[in-house]
Amino acid sequence: MTRSRDIAGSRVDAGWVAVMAGQRWRAARCDTEVVGIDWTDQLAEQLDVHWHRQLRPRYEGLSDAEYFWEPVANCWSIRPRGQGRAAIAAGGGDFIIDFAYPEPSPAPVTTIAWRLAHIIVGVFGTRVASHFGGPPLDYMTFHYAGTAAQALQQLDDAYAAWAAGVRGLGEAELARPCGPAEDYFADYPMAALVLHINREAIHHGAEIALLRDLYANR
Repeated sequence: MTRSRDIAGSRVDAGWVAVMAGQRWRAARCDTEVVGIDWTDQLAEQLDVHWHRQLRPRYEGLSDAEYFWEPVANCWSIRPRGQGRAAIAAGGGDFIIDFAYPEPSPAPVTTIAWRLAHIIVGVFGTRVASHFGGPPLDYMTFHYAGTAAQALQQLDDAYAAWAAGVRGLGEAELARPCGPAEDYFADYPMAALVLHINREAIHHGAEIALLRDLYANR
């Protein structure tokens, strides 16, 4: 899971670690001029096709009741300020996100609201800020959505900014190191980060779709 490390101040992403540990970017790559592959398009389309054909349509009609639904006891969620249930109540607006560092074991189940916030802030938003000139954004100061409609608008805005940034990367930009914004993975190429974000969005997006199914059949 990619949770406590972002909010606690360290930008180490547990999913990033699990995928990349022990691996290095190989210098030997396809000669794209010879094989005629547009790697920017391939990387962007891997997520974009799934996003528009399957994932994002699954969120249409999301109600506030679903958004805040807690399928089990002691969930982490988005809550009105002053009503947090975890050691950390992060957020700069009227609503906060439950958190703790280190996270408990087992980690609490998280609501649709929490998972949307993670995608908006931790998956897309902070990376848009770090790599594509977006406004500064972090878990501690973000204004979390108090309604499903507001959260979906935040999600659409965050994804659009990320997707536009990826499509603006040329071959040289895909090969350049991520830089200090990715801490331990500063030396990895931007292409590796894009692949990681694709995995994260698909993974957490599917979790939200499953929670909608569970809610409908509760």
